[in-house]
Order: sequence, then structure tokens, then C-alpha cells
Amino acid sequence: MPNPYGTPEITPREVAQRLNGGEEFILLDVREPMEFDMAGIQHKNVIQMPLSRLSIVGPEALPEAIRQDKDADVVVMCHHGSRSAQVTAWLRSQGWTRIANLDGGINAYALEVDPSVGRY
Repeated sequence: MPNPYGTPEITPREVAQRLNGGEEFILLDVREPMEFDMAGIQHKNVIQMPLSRLSIVGPEALPEAIRQDKDADVVVMCHHGSRSAQVTAWLRSQGWTRIANLDGGINAYALEVDPSVGRY
């Protein structure tokens, strides 16, 4: 489903295929710390960076792997896909080129791919 920001999206199944296939990309989780504890994807590609911190600090809050490479392959996720779509749009406006939003967020990932990640 297209998001209101018009950003590129990737489905939960596509993310799972990429994770399981060993692809090199960053799955940027912009949920808040208490949300990380309730549900999460346990994988080396996942980097947690709460939107609250990004909104205060700006691009300097981004992990170095993203901050230093505007061509980094990044999928942004949140709970349902709205906050991550906002971050995706913001990153694109700042010059990042390979950014996509996880359609439906971690909730859709748990429903469609792996219920063990948890839901809230």
C-alpha cells in the first residue's frame, strides 16, 4: 500500500528474503527503546536509531555506515510503517538514494513472515 510520503516501499517477504539470503543492507529500526523490547528482528543487519533521537540530533545521529555513504542500501522500519515512511522521505530529501520503507512495519513482518518477532 503506498504511503502518504510517496517513498519507495519493500514488502515484509522481500525483507525476509534479503535477510535470509545474506544480502548486505541496513535495516534501520526507528522505533523507541521500549518498542524494541516488545518486538524485534534479531539479525546483524538491524540497527536501532529511535526517531526521537533523529528528530533532535539530525543526520549526525545516524550510524556511521549510513551517515558516510549516501548510496548505502537501507530499509527503514517502525511499528506500522508510518514513522519509517517519514524517515525514508526525510533521508531522500537529504540526498540518500537507496532508501526504502518496510511496508506495514514490524507488525506486518510478524503477521506475514515470522510471528516469533512479537506484536504489540
